[in-house]
Amino acid sequence: MLIVADENIPLLDDFFAGLGEIRRLPGRSIDRAAIEDADVLLVRSVTNVDRALLEGSQVRFVGTCTIGTDHLDLDYFEQAGISWSSAPGCNARGVVDYVLGSLLTLAEIEGADLTQRTYGVVGAGEVGARLIKVLRALGWNVLVCDPPLQAVNGEGYVSLEQIIEQCDVISLHTPLSKSGDQPTWHLFDKDRLNQLKPGTWLLNASRGPVVDNAALREVLLQREDLQAVLDVWEGEPQVDVALADLCVIATPHIAGYSLDGKQRGTAQIYQAFCTFQGRLPQVSLDDLLPAPWLAEVCLNADSDPAWALAMLCRGVYDPRRDDADFRRSLVGTVQEQRTAFDVLRKHYPQRREIDGLKVRIEGDSPALRQIVAALGAVSIQD
Repeated sequence: MLIVADENIPLLDDFFAGLGEIRRLPGRSIDRAAIEDADVLLVRSVTNVDRALLEGSQVRFVGTCTIGTDHLDLDYFEQAGISWSSAPGCNARGVVDYVLGSLLTLAEIEGADLTQRTYGVVGAGEVGARLIKVLRALGWNVLVCDPPLQAVNGEGYVSLEQIIEQCDVISLHTPLSKSGDQPTWHLFDKDRLNQLKPGTWLLNASRGPVVDNAALREVLLQREDLQAVLDVWEGEPQVDVALADLCVIATPHIAGYSLDGKQRGTAQIYQAFCTFQGRLPQVSLDDLLPAPWLAEVCLNADSDPAWALAMLCRGVYDPRRDDADFRRSLVGTVQEQRTAFDVLRKHYPQRREIDGLKVRIEGDSPALRQIVAALGAVSIQD
């Protein structure tokens, strides 16, 4: 059995080496010739897997080690009898950590009190739901917009118009769709961007085209009160450099690139493939994850809660490093910039997740206990 796989999928050998021959390729280079004699195709979000790629091949299982599926032609898979799996939720915690780090940076720049702002989360799936849970556990005011979930669950949601009218911070976590009842392509177009409240922070860590990038560049030039954080871009790996220059934080689609999240995605696809083949999984992710560099933190009960929140988050992950790396790459020709975008992703440094951090509090502090619990860190008792 031949397995063609994106070369950036971590732990590929650990999970799949005993199941067949593995052929690694850059994700953007996987074409018909590459999968001509393949039985299994394993990808990430940069590879479009559709009829044009697969028709006439012997591929019968497609796995994407990502939460999104907009790069997969699921209708064709069904017609052709091709089994498939994604990895829902695998990198959700990493994206939450990215958003928290970005909020801390924005608050630091503007001298804002994060507890006094109103947060709007657009899209309450795997990522959005986890972000909502953390923000509310911190005691912050959160409004949620998700029309498909609202149709199923009823109450607890608001309209996009209410998000725009009432929220100081808007974080986008919706899948990308061009058709259907609720298309999200250019969900934030020029009109909606112009309707944002004065001083709004807009964060997009979902898919680039959810925001009209050209319109956002124009609006940011006209409205210095708005602040933007972008991890995803229209046309990536090509990036609108002028737009990146206007963002407070700009990164190369790495919000969910925690080591835990990437390896969790491979593990989920491995488990799905074992189910497809009717075999019991023989490899466990718990046996492969390394020990975190920051194993434990001890806080004095008198610690300032705002300082403690920033210290805990940034001790594990600070997006300003990725922002700096990305900005240094936005030089040279367009092709050089495109190449640099993929190089940053391919050689992304090790990064862990906050909910694996052990925290000990010396003394009694309900405020600190709330922060630790909200972050999902592991509370250590004396």
